[in-house]
Amino acid sequence: MEPTLEQIFGSYTAWKADDATWFINFMNGTENMYLLEGEEKALLIDTGYGVGNLKAFVETLTDKPVIVANTHFHPDHAAGNGEFEAVYMSKGAMLDEPSVYGEGAVPFDLNALPHPDYEKIFVEEGFRIELGGRTVEVLDVKPAHCNSSLFFLDRGHRMLFCGDEMEAAQVLMYDNSNNPEAPYDVKERLLNFQSNTQRMKNLAGEYDYLLPNHNGYPLAKSYLDEYIELVDHIFDGTAKIEDKLNHPFIEMDPKAPDLCRVRWKHSSIFIKKELLMTVYGTGN
Repeated sequence: MEPTLEQIFGSYTAWKADDATWFINFMNGTENMYLLEGEEKALLIDTGYGVGNLKAFVETLTDKPVIVANTHFHPDHAAGNGEFEAVYMSKGAMLDEPSVYGEGAVPFDLNALPHPDYEKIFVEEGFRIELGGRTVEVLDVKPAHCNSSLFFLDRGHRMLFCGDEMEAAQVLMYDNSNNPEAPYDVKERLLNFQSNTQRMKNLAGEYDYLLPNHNGYPLAKSYLDEYIELVDHIFDGTAKIEDKLNHPFIEMDPKAPDLCRVRWKHSSIFIKKELLMTVYGTGN
């Protein structure tokens, strides 16, 4: 029997990484959310697809009041925001909003969630989320994977939550805001991605766990070097271009025929080939 959409998008498992941190997994094992507990409050990082049952699941894990934040404003990370009264996010969320609320973006009625008009609280570099004996710092992220990313650094538990700006398998580096008004310059995006990755590397002494939202975690910090190098090898024309994507979910994307995978060592990105070729081998 084929699984229902609710079973695919709204069946969660969770386990503790330490005594105060839950890893929440869904989407048949391909995606993660995180629940960080302090002495007084808990922080939920990302809200999934908006099936409508995440809050109830989180309440089985903690009895503390829950603060909610988005790593970025894409449907698999922010469509469930309406289960909660308020959500911290980047002001860039307004550029990426059509990816969540555009026609056909999400297979669920987000207006049916308890708080469809939830409060959007825009935060930026230097904002601190205080949980009681546990502080999570917000770090700005330059537009790369999307327009609305934030990093969350928990120095006490030595964890850095990096959203979709870093992955083991690949990083998506094509325009997926579904907003024709959102600016997208491929060279700028690649340089921003390299800069964001360099910042994660510069902070490496502050964390042991590099925690993305997809495809395996935690990540070895050595991935950061390889992704930094990948951008350089795109500009000097030595990165390997593969037309076959070898990724069943991305291959279902309507944009898939225009994409390629470009690789250096263990790092790779998905990008529109036509745009890639405008900067490939041109030097930085």
